[in-house]
Amino acid sequence: MANPCNIETDLEKFIVKEAPPTIYYIPHFITDTEEEYLLQQVYRSPKPKWTQLSGRRLQNWGGLPNAKGMLTEKLPDWLLKYTEKISALGAFAGKTANHVLVNEYKPGEGIMPHEDGPLYHPTVTTISLGSHTVLDFYKPVCQTPSEYPQTEESRFILSLLVQRKSLLILQDDMYKCYLHGIQRVSEDVLSEHVVNLSSTGAQVGDTLPRSTRVSLTIRHVPKIFGANLLLGKK
Repeated sequence: MANPCNIETDLEKFIVKEAPPTIYYIPHFITDTEEEYLLQQVYRSPKPKWTQLSGRRLQNWGGLPNAKGMLTEKLPDWLLKYTEKISALGAFAGKTANHVLVNEYKPGEGIMPHEDGPLYHPTVTTISLGSHTVLDFYKPVCQTPSEYPQTEESRFILSLLVQRKSLLILQDDMYKCYLHGIQRVSEDVLSEHVVNLSSTGAQVGDTLPRSTRVSLTIRHVPKIFGANLLLGKK
């Protein structure tokens, strides 16, 4: 078995140098066949597994993270293959991913700017299926000088084009210091603010219609407990 690669060396060529530390963007991380397989597994999941929110619906795998700790559940094999593959990159500093959030975004849906927060190891990794999206990054309100209006426009710093079959890794300042969100639009017009165009084959001015996108957000939850421990405390 090959040794896990070092994220600081083997993935060096995938760093988005035009962004603050640290973004890795890996196009074609999975194949067409893998993408089709993963989408089949997502949509074969039992109906109660879905939770409908405003602007998207989602599935939780591995447990429900909370401040007291996550009661772990075994990941299904179809997800385990990819949590192990990403963990082997060293993305979680030697730890193994144990939680996957599956999000479905239809055209016109998105998510408000947010941070993933302290419940997770400070790295978020995302595989995109079915469609591209554009991910926008913002300074938090507290980092914006008070003399300026506290709007998304005034806090905006950059965008990323996130294509289907890609892997996106956010760490360091891009995880801890900035918010990220997805505009609720049906198509994206690429601007000069999209900093990773050189690795995508797209150009400024391109208009990309969205279709339904499914994202696999893969993370490590440090604070966990098992069912036996939970029962033992009763």
